[in-house]
Amino acid sequence: MSEVIRVAVIGAAGRMGREVVKLVLQDPELELAAAVNRSGVGTDAGTLVGLPECGVLLTDDIEMAFAETKPQVMVDFTVPQYAFAHTEIAIRHGVRPVMGVTGFTPEQIEQLDKQCQDKGIGGLIAPNFSIGAILMMRFAAQAAKHMPNVEIIEYHGDQKLDAPSGTAIKTAELIAANREELRQGNPNEEETIEGSRGGYYNGFRIHSVRLPGVFAQQEVVFGDFGQSLKIRHDSYERAGYMPGVKIGVQKVMEYTGLIYGFDHFID
Repeated sequence: MSEVIRVAVIGAAGRMGREVVKLVLQDPELELAAAVNRSGVGTDAGTLVGLPECGVLLTDDIEMAFAETKPQVMVDFTVPQYAFAHTEIAIRHGVRPVMGVTGFTPEQIEQLDKQCQDKGIGGLIAPNFSIGAILMMRFAAQAAKHMPNVEIIEYHGDQKLDAPSGTAIKTAELIAANREELRQGNPNEEETIEGSRGGYYNGFRIHSVRLPGVFAQQEVVFGDFGQSLKIRHDSYERAGYMPGVKIGVQKVMEYTGLIYGFDHFID
């Protein structure tokens, strides 16, 4: 049996954080070292997610949690405004970051990669941990070689802070790597309402829908003469991301440096 991995969950009381806590507490290959959250300090992490008490109490001090409990991996599904700082703190303590937070700039990713390299640890920033979403992105990248006219439509709930989503950005990057920049649409088109054509990326458009009651979907639409191709992925619940989170936790133990994209772990 492989060595049990000690995990700290940041944002443990959040919607994704609770799912990660459940994963760690119920998986014999993982051990909950710390649960960090800005509210609910002193609450038992097991009780928080409807499981028996586990003895790990919520704390709001990430530095102290790392210093006292010595986790090997940090899983963070908080918000973009704190993600970079959390990642730097983890690396400084020798804790491998697994980030489910989007919004990192290319410069920040490069900087964090260097920090991981200098510390001799692995790290992961993953816009999406869903295996189905990764396949959707891969299929879209392949299709772009043959059908370069494309647009991305992504749907999330109205509480999501960033637009477009990290998944949409990663999809756009993969598509752009497989096609020459092609400015689509009528060259004389004019937006009568600003932004109605969506965000511009490498010649194509990304549209972000934000509505209550929506969870997470993305559709990549390709058009060609007399035909269209739609590649769509739908997520229905947060538990669907957890198999990918576990893979991420295990994989960061095996390498040095920061990886951007869960797709690197899917053969």
